[in-house]
Amino acid sequence: MDFWQRYRAIDARDTRFDGQFYTAVRTTGIYCRPSCPARTPKAGNVTFYETSAAAHDAGYRACKRCLPEAVPGTPAWNLRSDVAGRAMRLINDGVINRDGVEGLAARLGYSSRQLNRILSHELGAGPLSLARASRAQTARTLLVSTSMKAADIAFAAGFSSVRQFNDTMGEVFAMTPSALRATARHPKAQAHAAASPSTALTLALPYREPFDPGVFGFLAVRAIPGIEEGTASSYARTLRLAHGDARFRVDYDAGAPGRPLVLTIGAVDLRDLPTLLSRIRRLLDLDADPVAIDNALGSDPRLAASVAAAPGMRMPGAVDPQELLIRAMIGQQITVAAARTALIQLSAAGSGSLVPADGLHRLFPTAEQIAGAGFELLRGPQRRIDSVRGAAAAMASGDLDFGYGDDLNSLESKLLPLAGVGPWTVGYVAMRVIGAPDVFLANDAAVRNGIRSLGRDPEGPAASGERLAPDFREVSPWRSYATMHLWRAAAGAQAAARSAKTATPKKVTP
Repeated sequence: MDFWQRYRAIDARDTRFDGQFYTAVRTTGIYCRPSCPARTPKAGNVTFYETSAAAHDAGYRACKRCLPEAVPGTPAWNLRSDVAGRAMRLINDGVINRDGVEGLAARLGYSSRQLNRILSHELGAGPLSLARASRAQTARTLLVSTSMKAADIAFAAGFSSVRQFNDTMGEVFAMTPSALRATARHPKAQAHAAASPSTALTLALPYREPFDPGVFGFLAVRAIPGIEEGTASSYARTLRLAHGDARFRVDYDAGAPGRPLVLTIGAVDLRDLPTLLSRIRRLLDLDADPVAIDNALGSDPRLAASVAAAPGMRMPGAVDPQELLIRAMIGQQITVAAARTALIQLSAAGSGSLVPADGLHRLFPTAEQIAGAGFELLRGPQRRIDSVRGAAAAMASGDLDFGYGDDLNSLESKLLPLAGVGPWTVGYVAMRVIGAPDVFLANDAAVRNGIRSLGRDPEGPAASGERLAPDFREVSPWRSYATMHLWRAAAGAQAAARSAKTATPKKVTP
């Protein structure tokens, strides 16, 4: 977007752009979200920033009225496959908190000096400033949503000391932590913090409307008992993080005011909290721009009815890249139900050390466990079993290292050499691990079934008389979301066929 497109967005107070850029006003010294209800400033006094960190570095503080830190993140970090986009995905995942700037730079293949120069040029702030802004956002969320002690919040958000926490909150928000907590719209927060490093929290997750809860159904039919639980409006699971195991649950209430997404964290080491929050947002695709996606998909006659019936479709992500690769390799070329059965068998190799809660009592097996003994639990063709074992061994040894900081090209270079991994697997991993928005799995059987179930000829003429591309290039860069619609259409047609078969009365021989 150019300057005047952004200016028109803030003049219209358009909530769709909240979190996608920030408006700084020189005469007030503050920065706002695009939908800030304050009077629209004169264009000559406005500077737009890609990130809140850039506004911080330029000397602006956050608006106390519109709370620009309390918005969904920008979808650009999944759209962008450049160094800046990859870096932001890793920063949001807490890499700087764990490994420092040097660790972040090493993952991206640059020196720390080069990385600082690139991010300062592209985003207006270096990696330390971007990480600082992320910490401030996490701290603000915990202050206004929970009754955790300020010292616990400081370390949970990634600050190295309480003093650093206090100084940053004062610089960014021009308020002390206690004053910021007093602004909470729901002062009687249900969340609390225990005295131990592992704690329980309840938070509301911001997202852009509309939101289709079908992502919960997608996860539910693939859920592994003991590790995951899912319904049409909720999802819960366990996972490993850098400092310990965690357990969370997300519930969606379409009938409640504001249609909240409520996150309940049953257990997490506070040092892992920012990482957990980032991965849950990725899992549910909460930083997507659904209006832009639906507008593009709805213009295709093959998808228009599906988009109208399910606005705000989300693309499920992954909370563990290594786990997702194993699941993809097991699930390729077989049905979802068959893959789930195989994964349930494999899950017996995982740890059952968690205290049982809501039916969740074990963890998905690690790459080491699968390579060592888990493969013996798999059934099916020996070639597939050997491929899964080989990939697990490569991940366990460190020879295969991939994750949120990759792009499609680097995933292809790392994964395609593996036995049993082809373009479908790479595309599926790209969709779910790095949130690649423009992947179309043309050879996927469910995609082809989805096209047929919609009653459309994939190469037939559009309303204008022009022929449509079978790879759906007309809706680029949102073909991953087109794939989600086609998968849903195929699943719906399959369910309808089963229902019709069950309802057909049996013929009785006289």
